[in-house]
Amino acid sequence: MKQTSGFISTYSADAFGVCSALYELGGMIVMHDASGCNSTYTTHDEPRWYDMDSMVYISGLTEVEAIMGDDSKLINDVVTAAEELNPKFIAIVGTTIPAMTGFDADAAAKVIEERTGIPAFGFSTTGMKSYVHGASLAFEMLADRFVKEPDNKSLQEKVNFDVYAENQNKKTCTNTGANSDENTNRNIDRSTVSVTKQKINILGLTPLDFSVNGSDRSIKEYYESKGYEILSSWAMGSTLEDIKKAAEADLNIVVSETGIKAAKKLKEKYGIPYKIGIPVGGIDIDVTEEYETKGEKNNNKNNNNDEKFSPNNLLEEQRNNTEQTTKILILGERVNVLSLAKYLHEKTGKTCLGYATTDSDEDEIIKVISSLDELQMIIADPLFKPVIKLAAKQNGKVNTEKIKFVDYPHEAFSGRIYRKDIPNIVEDVPFKRFV
Repeated sequence: MKQTSGFISTYSADAFGVCSALYELGGMIVMHDASGCNSTYTTHDEPRWYDMDSMVYISGLTEVEAIMGDDSKLINDVVTAAEELNPKFIAIVGTTIPAMTGFDADAAAKVIEERTGIPAFGFSTTGMKSYVHGASLAFEMLADRFVKEPDNKSLQEKVNFDVYAENQNKKTCTNTGANSDENTNRNIDRSTVSVTKQKINILGLTPLDFSVNGSDRSIKEYYESKGYEILSSWAMGSTLEDIKKAAEADLNIVVSETGIKAAKKLKEKYGIPYKIGIPVGGIDIDVTEEYETKGEKNNNKNNNNDEKFSPNNLLEEQRNNTEQTTKILILGERVNVLSLAKYLHEKTGKTCLGYATTDSDEDEIIKVISSLDELQMIIADPLFKPVIKLAAKQNGKVNTEKIKFVDYPHEAFSGRIYRKDIPNIVEDVPFKRFV
């Protein structure tokens, strides 16, 4: 019952995170559920539903099938549909009822792949975790199963880039056309070098975090203006074919927590480094150090990288260091709030704390608010407003009249209710005038 929300909304579920991550890639996505999950996803969590076709379906699980465990019906239905639609891949996405009855999504996907010859994947999502968990699994699957080894030319360009960047201290690629020994010589003659753009992938880009207000285009335009060549964006505005070429990149840029697992998988398999952060207000913000703390590494190790780490544990040290001076508290998705907090601190000099709420319950959030003695402002989705009154009720030191609440809607939290008010912080931070 501790996970029950009595006063605030809940984040989009993990099953919907899978659907959102894979929506544009030409696969067939089947949520194994009676019906409710599909209607909730399409009407509240998928703003692309009415403007962009995608093969997202529901299995139509009945009570008898759930109780008796008739998985053959699901498998036969999916195989029949796949033979007609010819998708690029098949994703079987678990929901709450299959989780309770012990449905094996991986086994079903394996049978479907054997019968159709189409790559199939099972996601043991439960509907009890946030979209971050589901989208992370989906992007990690793409990195593991679809990204191809770069060809020899791409590998040589990467070698040239590393050597040239080290000698010239700038992020550019080289393609000399000279022999191998000359290419790897540390004393490169710049006059013989043909400079090309550094190649990047953008990871963690879905409407659940960035809505459909142009933020995705602004992120791409920002990096293109800095001289980067974007190979793929996971997964708005890119195809599965684009993602297959991701190993040719020199750098991965993670713009939301959903892209972390994929970034680590690509680094493990292909040695591609990554950085974490969103360009805010036209400024490149890097929060890799803030994100990758000892707490995250220890917690992930204890959970074998399967369970989400607790934002409370992760930011405990940061909170202890700032609780006496924090003026601004920002609630929301972790990479977003850390990037925004760093931006506002640099602009105002005020101590800002970005606190991840995607896996926090009401009590944890209230505890954070109550611990910040100098708090002047909370920037968060409007549906977080009740927690201020609850904090004041539980802790007499919290003065609601002195804490200004600034609306910062989040698609994954309040859905379409405040969609028109979601700002594109890549280009402008409209609420900085309140700080």
